Amino acid sequence: MPSDARLLLLDKNEVEALLLPDDVLQAVNEAFVLHSQREGRVFPVVREPLATGGVFGIKSGDVQAQGLLGFKAAGFWPDNRRLGGEPHQATIMLIDPATGRPVCIIDGNAVTTMRTGAAGGLGLQQLARADSTRLCVFGTGVQARVQVSFALQMLPALCEIRYATVDGKRDAAFEAVFAQRCDIAPAGDANAAVAQSDVVITATPGGGALFEQKSVQAGTHLNCVGADTKGKRELPPGLLERVRLFVDDRAQAQQIGETQWAPDTPCTELGDLLTGKACANRQPTDITVFDMTGLALQDLTVARMLHQRARTARMGSGIAWSW
Repeated sequence: MPSDARLLLLDKNEVEALLLPDDVLQAVNEAFVLHSQREGRVFPVVREPLATGGVFGIKSGDVQAQGLLGFKAAGFWPDNRRLGGEPHQATIMLIDPATGRPVCIIDGNAVTTMRTGAAGGLGLQQLARADSTRLCVFGTGVQARVQVSFALQMLPALCEIRYATVDGKRDAAFEAVFAQRCDIAPAGDANAAVAQSDVVITATPGGGALFEQKSVQAGTHLNCVGADTKGKRELPPGLLERVRLFVDDRAQAQQIGETQWAPDTPCTELGDLLTGKACANRQPTDITVFDMTGLALQDLTVARMLHQRARTARMGSGIAWSW
């Protein structure tokens, strides 16, 4: 066995320098396609509460034909806000499937943010009405920002954004990000904002229903991001029974996504739309929901891209990792 093996480490700044939205879109699209074709495997998710008040999870998978294997250890630590830190924390490891040796360790926070935004963008591209002009977003944090950014990219007709905050107050920093691209303002009444929107994005911690079921009008599309753990929800009871439901992974959505609240609801995996196995055939009055729980394959395809780019650019820190 070689004694001069090296392990590459990519920190936050290096990851952010290498991440480009269009490339992440391509990598996430590939992940959905691999999942649809069953060339990529998604292993059972670990998602457990901690005594510290946090939630810890592991998402893992592989693409055997491509020699791609790895996992993301991630979770949510709400008390980090008091420390001036980000409550979401994630670390990705790529592993050599032939030997089990770790190849690359990557700060996963920016990867998680960007790949989730890209997945949301692909959901909008496939499911939202192309003439959508009004968007309502719940949340103004990191994930809300990236979801809106990809929405504006994928739906060029969007020109009005209304946002809802937990305290109902204006978020000047959030508005400043998008003020040059659209008309943006606080939602005021959440139900009215939903009723007047073509697209609704929910990007909150998933503490409960964010609006009333009756406020969702025919023709609306909803991207749901925050329900990623047992017991979490953002949609009101009864809504899933009215919609055409799309998911990233059927079993995972039934376990930890919005679909856990109506697990028998018929659904279609988004990857099957991208490969042509299924057709959305959206009608003008359809209400569609994309239940996003996050695929390990998304993390792995993006991480592989970062690893390859870092090696080409001679970025990152290599450390000895003897056998």
